[in-house]
Amino acid sequence: MVEAQKNMKLHITQSLIVLFTIMAIIGVLFGGKALAAAGEPTEQETLTKSDPDAAGVTKFALIAAAAAFGLGAIGAGFAISHVGAAAMGAVAEKPQIAGQALIFVALAEGLVVFGFITALMILGKA
Repeated sequence: MVEAQKNMKLHITQSLIVLFTIMAIIGVLFGGKALAAAGEPTEQETLTKSDPDAAGVTKFALIAAAAAFGLGAIGAGFAISHVGAAAMGAVAEKPQIAGQALIFVALAEGLVVFGFITALMILGKA
């Protein structure tokens, strides 16, 4: 059991490192630097000229929306992995409860929907 927990922590750590590396690469590739080099002002520069505080608020709103959706998806994946495994074990023993098992998996999937809705609400106010 201890070895399985160590392997799980290792896989989670590796996944997070890969995720943040990909996010950093995408941020560098699609950042505002390309537009600034082309001579067009970026959205952040436009906001900073009109209202210096607006650029920071927009930046934090985007971070909050990404965190809401990302953490909701991670939580849903964690919940589905445990609920799905337990549900399949129960269905293997008693096939009549397959419908109930599907409902429990769908409830765990609802976490992603809530995270997505929260992210849209945050972006709507930014």
